[in-house]
Amino acid sequence: MNNNIKNEALKLQKELTEHSYNYHVMDDPKISDFEYDMMLKRLIKIEEKYPEYSSPDSPTKRIGAPPLDSFEQADHSIPMLSLDNAFNDSDILNFHQRAVKKLNRENILYTIEPKLDGVAIELKYEHGILVQAITRGDGVTGEVITENIRTIKSIPLKLNKDKIKTPLLLEVRGEVIIKHSDFEHLNKTRMKNQENIFANPRNAAAGSLRQLDSKITATRPLDIFVYGIGLVQGISFLTQAQMLEGLRSFGFPVNSNIKSGLNIKAVLKYYKELEKLREKLAYEIDGMVVKIDDIVLQKQLGEKIKSPRWAIAYKFPPMEKTTTIEDIKIQVGRTGVLTPVAVLKPVNVAGVMVSRATLHNEDEIKRKDIRIGDTALVVRAGDVIPKIVKIIESDRDGTQVPFQMPVKCPVCNSAIEKIKLDRSNINKCVNASCQAQLKQRLKHFVSKKAFDIDGFGQKIVDQLVDVGMLKSFADIFLLEKDKLVDLERMGQKSADNLIESIKKSKSISLKRFIYALGIDHTGENAAILISKTYSSLESIMNTSQKALEEIHGIGPETAFAIYNFFNHFENREIIKNIEMLGVVVKNSQQPDINFTDNPFYNKRIVLTGTLKTMTRAHAKKQLENFGAKITSAISLKTDFLITGEKPGSKLEKAQKIGVTILSEKDLIALGVTCNKT
Repeated sequence: MNNNIKNEALKLQKELTEHSYNYHVMDDPKISDFEYDMMLKRLIKIEEKYPEYSSPDSPTKRIGAPPLDSFEQADHSIPMLSLDNAFNDSDILNFHQRAVKKLNRENILYTIEPKLDGVAIELKYEHGILVQAITRGDGVTGEVITENIRTIKSIPLKLNKDKIKTPLLLEVRGEVIIKHSDFEHLNKTRMKNQENIFANPRNAAAGSLRQLDSKITATRPLDIFVYGIGLVQGISFLTQAQMLEGLRSFGFPVNSNIKSGLNIKAVLKYYKELEKLREKLAYEIDGMVVKIDDIVLQKQLGEKIKSPRWAIAYKFPPMEKTTTIEDIKIQVGRTGVLTPVAVLKPVNVAGVMVSRATLHNEDEIKRKDIRIGDTALVVRAGDVIPKIVKIIESDRDGTQVPFQMPVKCPVCNSAIEKIKLDRSNINKCVNASCQAQLKQRLKHFVSKKAFDIDGFGQKIVDQLVDVGMLKSFADIFLLEKDKLVDLERMGQKSADNLIESIKKSKSISLKRFIYALGIDHTGENAAILISKTYSSLESIMNTSQKALEEIHGIGPETAFAIYNFFNHFENREIIKNIEMLGVVVKNSQQPDINFTDNPFYNKRIVLTGTLKTMTRAHAKKQLENFGAKITSAISLKTDFLITGEKPGSKLEKAQKIGVTILSEKDLIALGVTCNKT
């Protein structure tokens, strides 16, 4: 009897997998939705009664698993880099000429892919089975979202083995999206259920992937197109086109608008074709990605710190729409600067409902003669804040009202000071304790790239400032659970989670801490440059403006702002109070020291296999700090091969050509530190 049940389960799993592929990938269903649902219902019943007949790749795994407490993090075997942008044909021709010069060859062919506006992820398959899914994160480390990814029906849980050899390991990269029609239907359903609607398909996709309850993710209309690979063992590809065809054979959705084997003239021609096609597509794209097709040439060109030299994104011009300026409001930022914002009659621009646009400052309003009631041309490019290009004067009927900047802060009623900055005048609230400034500073302080305190959203910050529980950064670390539970919309569990998240945030890297302080002109990149130069927070606090200006990439404005910030007694007291409350600032960046006397300086290194005491990303980062160049392929130019467990074919090749081989133990002995216990 059990054999019959087992055979039925296996048969249903196989048939449902095939039907799901036909429906979601091939767009060619063979049975009705009702028949599919009945088969799935029967399989669920069998697997509930006989769990031993379930498997990691069963179609039942797509319905969602029990909620998670939080997301784990995992390193990418090979970093997921971002792309440089091109905005015109000259940029693309310059990109091509750089490749021609570097490779010393003219006949370079390209593969062109639509640039999808979605969420980048990586899927890891071992022996053909999906075992892990990670978000792009910061490119080095992402969040593990495996249970949520299993719910996306167009992603194979098991690779198709019919046409191509199954690799031992395959890391596949792609973009999770929501199609326009599915997005509209999702928002209509949410409105009906009196839930907040999503601003755009990308935000909806990102929010869906970060649900702790994968059963919620399973209800969202997520889809995917794959476009690349990370680490692969047991199979190889010669070209980008061959790799995409291989992924298609494995059962992955590959975009039908990809073109391969194009010379540079054909690349420029296809850009215009794809731009015309843009509005007819079922999903959002904001440009096209140009990749050198030959993978050997890709490896020869290599990568820069943040982007590959063999690929570039050719962005489409921003989409424009006209709408009415219904009002102009004033926002007070974290530095006290008053920014006028146009309140617009909502309009759909490039797939996003736009209801606000920045007007920058008073000079901008006067220069463009922007009035309340005007018809305006609004532009949006990618994730950039919408802005008003110009007003349509011919639409004026005399009812339009000129705008006047307030003479007092609309939040605290304090005096407004006019400050000359570059060629513009800015209006600034002079009251440092203005609630608007405090709220914005606190929101920045707890944000993801700063202290990254989960559960500390905008509404919570506003509420805690309004009731007087937050008056400075230090007050965050004095919050008590018993007082939090009394707040509106703050239950026992939310209070517990927030306090726990605050505790976890007390150990912070120097670059994040500098960024969190919200110093004028000091963004994420500036914080990284400073933390690479100075070994501690104290050394930054005691440095000179001149020394800061000498850091490559730090301009005079930023240097003055940092020096000025740390030379205010109040700011030093705030930092002292934060440290007294248990916050520990550690420098995770290597200061810029001359490492020329170490054995890795200026050496070409390849890593292979699994390391026990550190992640590959951690080892790579340290070696690069020592001045090494990390490559992915063994060649006569390779100086060292560093091996972990299951090193694969790279070890054999290195032994054949006489490359020096180092074990993980050797690596540690030579100064590379562990990051696993």
